[in-house]
Amino acid sequence: MPFISRPGIPKNSFVMGNDTIANLITSIRNADMVEKGTIRVTATNITKNIGRILLREGFIEDVREHQEGQKSFLISTSKYRRRKKRTYMTTSKHTSKPGLRIYSNYREIPKVLGGMGIVILSTSQGILTDREARQKKIGGEILCYVW
Repeated sequence: MPFISRPGIPKNSFVMGNDTIANLITSIRNADMVEKGTIRVTATNITKNIGRILLREGFIEDVREHQEGQKSFLISTSKYRRRKKRTYMTTSKHTSKPGLRIYSNYREIPKVLGGMGIVILSTSQGILTDREARQKKIGGEILCYVW
């Protein structure tokens, strides 16, 4: 990917596309591979909600919002196991993409690793996990799998 120079964006920085969910998941996965403890992504309502879910489910240690001028960023800290240098979030997979949305009703929401992982859905009642959506009996767009 080439470096892009635009006003307000520092030189030698990558400009990601409009898919903020893929940007968040890719940033977390890349940070885990190089054992970088924190990541910084653009804060949107969807990334904030996904960050809260990952925090609540125990996949990340901390998530907070940081303001720099007009821009707002989400800063996430990975949660590592005690002796091993591996994170609790081993794999994540982005399913719905801007060109191909994947929907499911509450009966057909897949279980990840027999319930060990989570499915994050966008529903009419907000961003929910698979367990919450089944409990409320609502379906929605499958955003990603995390395990």
